Formats: sequence, C-alpha cells, structure tokens
Amino acid sequence: MYQSTLVTLAVLICSSPLVNGGKVLVFPVDGSHWINMKVIIEELHSRGHEITVLRPLDTWYIKPESPHYKSITINSSAGFDAECFGSFITSLLNLRREGASLWIRISMEYELMTQFYQIHKQVLQMVGEMFENTKLMQSLRDAKYDLVLTDPAIGGGVLLGHHLGLPLVYNVRWIIQDEGHNTIAPTPVSYVPLSGTQLSDKMTFTQRVKNVLYYFFTRFQIWYVIDPNYKPFVHRYFGSDVHYMELFQAADIWLMRNDFTFDFPRPTMPNIIYMSGFQCKNSKPLSKELEDFVQSSGEHGIIVMTLGTLVAKLPEDIAEDIAAAFAQLPQKVIWRHQGKRPSTLGNNTLLLDWLPQNDLLGHPKTRVFVAHGGTNGIQEAIYHGVPLVGLPLMFDQPDNFFRMKVRGVAKVLDIATVNKDNFLEALKEVLYQPSYREKMKMLSNLHRDQPMKPLDRAIFWIEFVMRHKGAPHLRTESYKMSRIQYYSIDVMAFLLAVSLLVFTVFISAIKFLWRRVFSRSKVKKE
Repeated sequence: MYQSTLVTLAVLICSSPLVNGGKVLVFPVDGSHWINMKVIIEELHSRGHEITVLRPLDTWYIKPESPHYKSITINSSAGFDAECFGSFITSLLNLRREGASLWIRISMEYELMTQFYQIHKQVLQMVGEMFENTKLMQSLRDAKYDLVLTDPAIGGGVLLGHHLGLPLVYNVRWIIQDEGHNTIAPTPVSYVPLSGTQLSDKMTFTQRVKNVLYYFFTRFQIWYVIDPNYKPFVHRYFGSDVHYMELFQAADIWLMRNDFTFDFPRPTMPNIIYMSGFQCKNSKPLSKELEDFVQSSGEHGIIVMTLGTLVAKLPEDIAEDIAAAFAQLPQKVIWRHQGKRPSTLGNNTLLLDWLPQNDLLGHPKTRVFVAHGGTNGIQEAIYHGVPLVGLPLMFDQPDNFFRMKVRGVAKVLDIATVNKDNFLEALKEVLYQPSYREKMKMLSNLHRDQPMKPLDRAIFWIEFVMRHKGAPHLRTESYKMSRIQYYSIDVMAFLLAVSLLVFTVFISAIKFLWRRVFSRSKVKKE
C-alpha cells in the first residue's frame, strides 16, 4: 500500500507541468481599478509567482497584508484619499443635477480637470521621492523582478518600470491622456468615436464634426492637465530629449479590459491582448438569509441595484423616488445603499451596505441590474446575461451605457432628471419587453464563445514576457517618430518638391527647345 502510494505520487509529479515562478512588481491604481488588478494578482500567485505590490499611505482599497502578495508601503500620498474623493464625487453629482446647460457642462469639465491635475501632481511627487530614495531603489533593483505590471491610468508604474529597466505589462483601459487604444493604435475620427462623445461607429456628418471638435478638446485637456506635470518630471529623470508619451507607448503588452462585444470595431495592434470580462466567474451560492429572500420573489424574480465603489449613497430626494418606484413592483429588490433609510421603502426591498454582485447577477432569478455604468459591473452583466437600467454619473460611465443602449440591452436615465415615474417606467420596460433579455443573452453568448478564457489569456502573456524578457517583436516603433514623420508629411513635402522640380525642368526644357526651333526658323527666313 505504501509503495503504491509513492509510485502514484511520483507519476503525478512527473506528469504535472513544471512551474517556474517569476517575480512581478505591481504598481496599481486604487478604487475599482484595484478590484480587477487583484484578480490578476491572485491568479499569478496561484500559479507560483511572487508578487510585490507598491501602495501609498493614503490607499483605501489596497491592504498592506495579503496571502497573495507582499506589499511595500511608500511613505507618501498618491492623492487618493477616500474622504476627499468622495466629496469630489458628491460635488460633481450636485453639479449634474443643476441642469444640462453649457455652463454646467463646462463647470463639470473644469472640476474634473482640476481634480486630475492634482492627482497626477501628487503621484509624480510620490514617484520623485521614490527615485530620490536610494535605499528603496537599490532594494527594488536587488529584488531582480521579471517585469512591472501596472495600470497606466496613473503614470507612476510606467515611470518606475523604465527607471528600473524592466519590461512593462499594462492592465489597461485608460492611459493618462485618453482611452488606451488612442495612444498606440491608428484612430481615424471618421469612424472611431472618442470616449466622451456618446457616438457610435456609424456617424452622420454632424456627428463627425462633433467627434473632431471633441478631439481638439482632448488635446486642450492634455495641454492643461498632463503636459505641465509629466514633461518636467520626465525631462529631469530621463533626459530633455525624451517625451513622456514615448515611455508610455513603449510597453511590451497591453492587456485591454474590453473587447468588441463591448466596444465598436476599430484598428488595433499586435501587442494589444483583449481580456474583457477576465474578472467574471460563475456565481457562488448565496448566504442562507440572502437566498431565502431571493427565493421569496417567486416567479417575479429580483432586481439588483448598486452604484459602485465611489457612490455609496444618493441624495435623499433621489433615494426616496427610487425606493417609491421599487415599492410598486412585484419583484424583490436588493439594493446596496448607505445613508438614511428612505421613508418610501417598500417591504419588497432589502438594503445592504455591501452585496455579492457577481453571485447575485449569476442567480437564475435576477431579472434586471440597476447600475452606474462602471466597466466591471457592465461586463459582469454581459457575462451573466442580465439586462440593465443605467444611472451613469461621471467619467466613462455615460459612454459605457451608450454602448449598451446601442446594442438594445439597456435603458439609460439621466441622474439629473430621474424621478419616481420615469425610473418605474424604465424598470417596467426592461422587465417586460423580452427584447432586452434576448439581446443580452445573445451578447453573453458572443462574449463567452472564445477558445481561451480571458484571464488565462492575460496570464499567458504576462508569463510570455517573463520567459522572453519582453516582447519587442510585437511593439511598433511608431512611438519614436515625430508627428511629421508619423503622418508622412516630410515624405509628401519631398515628393511635392521633386514633382515641382521635375515640372520646372520640363517646362524649362520645352521653353529652351521652343527658342532653339524659333531662332533657327528665323535665320532660315532671313
């Protein structure tokens, strides 16, 4: 018996693939970005890799201790203080509710630019302190990391990776200037709608004008927010001849958190790897109390509502209207809500400080998901085939929901004008018109029909970079070109000059021959 056990164990060891654990340095972004970064970290850890996470003092999501990673706490602030950020979100929400005038829109954009300017400034100050800390930098070099995994929505990890001379892998949808694709791939504004425009890839002439004008507005945002922070920093630490975007565009692999069931078709690049929905998974059983509540809904099913990590509570009057609308439905409602309990709350509604979103969306009795439009939540809804009612608030959320609306799987409301009646009408439309659920099921089938799970694909490419010390053969060299070179303006100018020269020589030759012929004929006549 003992010998047979040893033989079995030996066979298992010999037949199992060898795992060469690598060392990964992670520079994350806090909030919802950390939620999906943590999924990758846990999967890397499960495959035998050693993970070290850099975290600032003022983080509110990234824990100092974890069974999946070691952490290094930087004795500095990254500008992500939870209380301050919450106040900022509240002020933006109040601005939205004041109306839809041009002045309100300008005020909102100014508030956003000011906040992001301060965040980037704070992050770069923290990174500068890290670079000046010779003991810390030497310890990072001595650790012999295989790569830096970072979210380039904030630039600290990108700059650190280049400073250490390590390969870079992005967990990306946003980069400091714009949506990630726009930074590295050709982006014709004739059919690629820019984030923020709420346009599709089938634009009328007027919409194309809007898209072009918005492009120039994004250039102004870069000039006002990004350039003043990153240009002097990069010139100081990397050289006056280096543009900061060269560092961002030089990443080896871009693990893109979307795909073309979510986005519109557009040009891409060989080092962009799509992993939309990588954080999605099959639902787990609910707690007994929650399962009993769900089962009590009978044939009507349940509605799930949550507005993400940044908005725990709504203004009281909006909460009252939403609660009153829920109370008129036969469905049971599970609502993540913090703050004052609405007086209009019905017996069918359960308020929770936190809810298991993925497990509820995967429950067969879930009929509708009321959400704010964060990418994580929308992708989980697609994965589980649950139609949506949208209350987008800020950032990319209106654009995310516009993509769902175009596909016929969501009803979208303006948070500034939402009330009991239009919210109830939207809920009934999505609940009782079969097309919403049918189209979402089709979208879910498209998303799931892949030869490889998105998370497995992401891990493969991270390990690929470890094995080969980078992926330069997939990386375009276009980032080293100036705009004049990239758009071949110099080539066109050269060809034009040559054409003009040839034309000039040709005309001169014709004139010369004409004079010769004319002069000979004149001599003969004489």
